[in-house]
Amino acid sequence: MLMLLPGPVQTRPEVRAVMAEDIAPWDDEFRAEYAAMRPRIVKVAGGVEGEHVSLPLPGCGHMVVEAAIRTFVPAGGRLLVVQNGGYADRLARLATEAGRIVVPLHHPDNEPCPPAKLEAALAANPEVTHVAVVVSETGTGIVNDPAVLGPVIRAAGRRLICDAVSGFAALPFRIADHPECDVVVFTSNKCLEGLPGFGFAVAPIARLEQCAGNAGSWVMDLHDVYRHALRDGWGSFRFTPAVQALRAFRVAMDLYDAEGGQPARLARYSRNRDVLYDGLQALGFRPYVARENQGPIIVVVHQPDHPNWDFARFLRGMKARGVIVSNHFTTKAPTMRVGCIGAVDADDLRFALAQMDATLQEMGIRHRAAA
Repeated sequence: MLMLLPGPVQTRPEVRAVMAEDIAPWDDEFRAEYAAMRPRIVKVAGGVEGEHVSLPLPGCGHMVVEAAIRTFVPAGGRLLVVQNGGYADRLARLATEAGRIVVPLHHPDNEPCPPAKLEAALAANPEVTHVAVVVSETGTGIVNDPAVLGPVIRAAGRRLICDAVSGFAALPFRIADHPECDVVVFTSNKCLEGLPGFGFAVAPIARLEQCAGNAGSWVMDLHDVYRHALRDGWGSFRFTPAVQALRAFRVAMDLYDAEGGQPARLARYSRNRDVLYDGLQALGFRPYVARENQGPIIVVVHQPDHPNWDFARFLRGMKARGVIVSNHFTTKAPTMRVGCIGAVDADDLRFALAQMDATLQEMGIRHRAAA
């Protein structure tokens, strides 16, 4: 089965194979294996060992995003959220339910937030201490580039919480180049092509050490993850982890390095995006995001306005032909999301497009020029 999702993504057989073994997470050999991963994680994030630290947290991306908010924004603190997509809306909910005050900065979900708009919002809200940015908006595929928004945040004397979950390790980012950044968060899946089960944060140690007691949660406290490692060792865990997923992540990082790291992964996903964007239009689908704003993580198109269109039937037809695409959307208008990421290449995307063609024909939907 070919999975073209924004996550979980298609993975390599080598990654899946290591899940077959039972592992004791407190075994000395595995503790050493885990400890060796942590500086590698810092390196992928563009951090400096000794100045930045990796903070693994078992769970999904939403969990590590909430942990970052709780750890770095004190209870009752004000957090400006750049809200131009469904996942930014989710981030705002996580912050609100954690007792933080969200100041929303709304913008259309099919284009990045302009830096001038963020600058004006920060000037109008001097009580805001942090800005949360979803770098790759998983609902539409747009990119809010930290290289563009980060300098605005830095110039205003505010701090950045960087939700890089769906684009990390493909989109360029170096935390050492962003002194305004308190934390960047991501997962073991998505562009690193591991298996689901772990979230990760990378943060400056100096900032993290100032955040004791902020979280209001034992599980969601990244400062406590750091304190535990200092006390019990870098290969230790606070709670029983998704240990097989962690070993699979180590294999995924090996494959990432062998491919050529971030530049190579971005190049492959960009080729996938281009094939998919053009191919969907050729099939009559209308893009939701203009080409110049379409990131390399996921392509989103409007569902056809055709009397024979039935999204559930389309999904069943695609699965019967060996392809799975996302079965839900976060936009107000009905859309369809197709992932460019995971262990897939342009030939896989061409195969998927051929299956879409066959499925549409089976549904009685003939090709028409995209509006």
